[in-house]
Amino acid sequence: MGDGAINYRRFLDGDDDGIVEIIREYKDGLILYLNGYVDNIWVAEELVEETFFRIVTKKPKFSGRSTFKTWLYSIGRNVALDCLRKRKRVDVRSVEDSEKIIGEGRSFEKEYLEQERKIVLYKAMQNIPANDRRVLHLKFFEGFTIAEIALIIGKSVAQVNALMRKAKQALKEELERGGFEYEEL
Repeated sequence: MGDGAINYRRFLDGDDDGIVEIIREYKDGLILYLNGYVDNIWVAEELVEETFFRIVTKKPKFSGRSTFKTWLYSIGRNVALDCLRKRKRVDVRSVEDSEKIIGEGRSFEKEYLEQERKIVLYKAMQNIPANDRRVLHLKFFEGFTIAEIALIIGKSVAQVNALMRKAKQALKEELERGGFEYEEL
C-alpha cells in the first residue's frame, strides 16, 4: 500500500490531513494530465477540484487492484470525460483571453517541468494528436506503467502498447522537425 492509499485510509478513518496530503502530492500532475483532455489549464484545475470533491463527498472504495495514483487518475479522467460530454467542447474565448491562458499555462508548466528535456518533450507533444499526447504524458511525466495506463484510459495492455508505439513515432517525428533527437523513443 503506497502513501496515497495510506493517506486515503487515514481520511476515511476521519483524519482530514490524509486528504490534504493526497491533494498536495497529486494535484499538479493531475492538472497537467486533465489539461490534455480540455486544452485549458483553468478548466483542468476545476476538474481536479471536482475530482477531489467527489472523493471527499462520495468516498469511493479503493480496492487496491491498482496503485492509488492510477485509481485517482482514472477518477479524474472520468470527471474530464463527463465535462466534455456536457460541454460538447463549445468554448468561445476572445483572442486576449486565449493569449493570457496560454501564457499563464506555460509559466505553470515550466515550474512543474523543471528539467529542460521534459519541457522540450512537452512542447513537442502539443503538436501531436491528443490521444497520443495523453498516453505519452502518463508515461513520461507521471511515470505510469503500460498496465496502469491501460487501467486509466480503459483500454487493454495490447491496445496501449500499440497506441504507445504510434505516439512515440509521432513524437519522434515532431522532435526531429524541431531539430532534436531522443534515443529512448
